[in-house]
Amino acid sequence: MLTIVNGFGIKGIDGYAVKVEIDINAGLPKLDIVGMVSTSIKESKERIRSAIKNSGMQFPIKSITVNLAPADIKKEGAMYDLPIAIAILGATQQVCVDRLQDLKQYVFLGELSLSGEVKKINGVLPMLISAKELGYSKFILPKDNAMEASFIEGIEVYPVKSLKEVVDFLDHKIHIPPIEAHSFESMRTKQHTDVDFKYVKGQSRAKRALEIAAAGGHNVLMIGPPGSGKTMLARCFPTILPDLTFKEALEVTKIHSIAGILDPTKGIVFTRPFRAPHHTATLVALTGGGKYAKPGEISLAHNGVLFLDELPEYNRSTLECMRQPLEDGVITVARNEATIEYPANFTLIASMNPCPCGNYGSRDKECRCTPQAIHRYLSKLSGPLMDRIDMHIEVDSVTYQDLTNDVLEESSDQIKHRVNQARAIQLERYKNADGIYANSKMTQTMMKKYCKISEDSMQLLDMAFTKLNLSARAYNRILKVARTIADLEGSQDIMEEHIMEAISYRNLDHKYWDN
Repeated sequence: MLTIVNGFGIKGIDGYAVKVEIDINAGLPKLDIVGMVSTSIKESKERIRSAIKNSGMQFPIKSITVNLAPADIKKEGAMYDLPIAIAILGATQQVCVDRLQDLKQYVFLGELSLSGEVKKINGVLPMLISAKELGYSKFILPKDNAMEASFIEGIEVYPVKSLKEVVDFLDHKIHIPPIEAHSFESMRTKQHTDVDFKYVKGQSRAKRALEIAAAGGHNVLMIGPPGSGKTMLARCFPTILPDLTFKEALEVTKIHSIAGILDPTKGIVFTRPFRAPHHTATLVALTGGGKYAKPGEISLAHNGVLFLDELPEYNRSTLECMRQPLEDGVITVARNEATIEYPANFTLIASMNPCPCGNYGSRDKECRCTPQAIHRYLSKLSGPLMDRIDMHIEVDSVTYQDLTNDVLEESSDQIKHRVNQARAIQLERYKNADGIYANSKMTQTMMKKYCKISEDSMQLLDMAFTKLNLSARAYNRILKVARTIADLEGSQDIMEEHIMEAISYRNLDHKYWDN
């Protein structure tokens, strides 16, 4: 008897429909699963067999063929356990015959344990979003994925704990109410954090640069000696970023769900990600990869912050992989089994010492490094990579007077208020531009329209371009940063002082990388 049940698979951050076809015939007892499946799916044979038996039902001693269509897409994961089991039970009429037609109304997702428990799976959110777009509206999935599914409107989701519960529900023996939908805005509360700019002593120039970076989505490199507060400044940075919109939260949650790091009690990501991989992180850990091209740290930082501490300590090839996402906002992960393009629109905050000992250029400590050692240290960072970092700032040691001053600095909330005002200007400016929300993502056409400057400012840029030996990309970055500075001041036009400040965040190109 042939039975067809709806399942769903996932490729990258999008889901696709999978038809689970079961054919049971007389013959030698066997269970074959075909349809370009991974080892994890082939291993599901014994899980499904034990789950059915331990749920008090009969596993057919016949020849069983399972086809997961379409057969030209590689499938992996344990989310097919439940639909395969339901199809087998339907084909053997252990699900009420009158309900077999109703099986086509549902999409089944879930991993089975040997006892018949339906266990949590990864990637539920992107699968539900894609399924809804394809016209599916009823889903049976693990209870542990219920919170994640509750943020999708217009669908009915029935959470289950066991295979027996699914069968009883389909046979009308029990009633399972669909989960209650949750509103992102009502669920989001102000997140408590132990970091705040009001606790950062001194470093007014660094704070100003980070405010500009938050307002315009610009990348920042902080250069300074050990103990000057670079890491603390970076960890405070997310506290001044605009709150996630629901659309952005869905994008982030998709990636985190696929990676298996989503908090099941929350079901969605409410705050912007802050990822800080160690400098020993491999290329695969940063970019993503593995057999099926899973997302890496770069993608996990989407719509948030990627913090790279001690930048020159990272492997050179690892750093060079940052070029594509910094320029395009996406990263392509190519492997034998799959080639996936993941979104990677993040703000890069990087820090480094100016030399191996960390004291080069310090106002109160002596550098003991040779010029050759400094050059070798700084040459680990390529020119193309540095070009893609909008702002380079020096962070000097904090004085004793700053540390012992009891007066609190400006709080993150105060800075965030100005950032939100500047972002509101940009959102209005780019309201007709798909996918552009901040000045850092302006196209060349937009720059010609929104970054017009006076003749005096042109001469100033001409001098900087020649003296600092800037590239065309660095020139564009200066204009974008100047546009953000003007937005923070509520100025419709980019003034000469805005250009001067933007140039000041590039003069370290000359100070350090010309040595």
